Amino acid sequence: MLALLFLGFSAGLPFLLVFSTMSAWLHDFGVSRTSIGFFSWLGVTYSIKVLWAPVVDRVRLPVLTRLLGQRRSWMLLAQVGIAAGLAGLALADPAAALEPVVWFGLLVAFSSATQDITIDAYRIEAAEEEWQAAMAAAYTFGYRLALLVAGAGALYVAEFASWSAAYWAMALCVGVGLVTTLVIAEPDRPLQPRVEAMELEAEALLSASWPDWLRRMVRWFYGAVVCPFVDFFSANGWGVSVLLLALIGLYRLSDITMGVMANPFYLDMGFSKQDIANVVKVFGFGMTIVGSALGGVLVMRYGLMRMMFVGAMLVAGTNLLFAYLAALGPGEIDHLHLALVISVDNFSGGMAIVVFIAFLSGLTNRAY
Repeated sequence: MLALLFLGFSAGLPFLLVFSTMSAWLHDFGVSRTSIGFFSWLGVTYSIKVLWAPVVDRVRLPVLTRLLGQRRSWMLLAQVGIAAGLAGLALADPAAALEPVVWFGLLVAFSSATQDITIDAYRIEAAEEEWQAAMAAAYTFGYRLALLVAGAGALYVAEFASWSAAYWAMALCVGVGLVTTLVIAEPDRPLQPRVEAMELEAEALLSASWPDWLRRMVRWFYGAVVCPFVDFFSANGWGVSVLLLALIGLYRLSDITMGVMANPFYLDMGFSKQDIANVVKVFGFGMTIVGSALGGVLVMRYGLMRMMFVGAMLVAGTNLLFAYLAALGPGEIDHLHLALVISVDNFSGGMAIVVFIAFLSGLTNRAY
């Protein structure tokens, strides 16, 4: 659980640095809101990480996998990528050229999504099922703590030093994950007999006339890429599976697409970076933790799917509160308005993400 606390911190640290914190940085350098909005496309990497998850799951890295194991080797590689990308952002100048910011931001986002794959796999494999809820709770707390550091912490450093210093500081914070990766043990990976039998079906697809490299590639592709989908659709049926995938893809869409515009909105409403750090990040952090805790209790009391519905309605509905602030305009908004909206928004988001994680965990086959 202690390891998952630190790994949760490592997973949460890069997220805001390519979203709302980056938006505030770009706004300060005079980048247009239209261009800032396009930076939200960096978040697509988190949504499509399933495309390279089979590679992370099965491909061995030269030297690193032999020394550290499958999970830790990919974890370490991802963390090095995050640190390198943040260092590049610290050296970039958005006023002079946006292209380096895009590429370094993409490196951070891609490496962060890859790290998420490995940490989730490690969490599932490192402990028995009865410990998974406690492991997830420790991970979530570490993740939220990292959001506080990457949000309020980065804004404080930018306010009193510079944006370059803020991103250098965040690059140094990646060391928390690096050290954790080096000291934890690699988990065992037992293959379920049913899964092993399903993956052996690839032999029927192979022709004896094919070269060895092609036979190995087809065998790997079937086991790593095809079998997870065969398992998922056979377990749930085609109709339910399509609905589940649509729900997973769309459940937090409003948070992801609107979140990148939040800091420019606050700044346009007349609040300083210090105001945002005090109210949005610090106070909002507390409300997120409260929402997360209450979400776990309500799932136990009322059931998962009822709370999935409530969470979706709350997260979507909070956008109306931001519309209300926009209608008031800069001269009419005070810190009480901001605190109220942020409280409801973070409370709803905290509840929704805990319910969503519980939902995803119930769908997960430990073999993949």
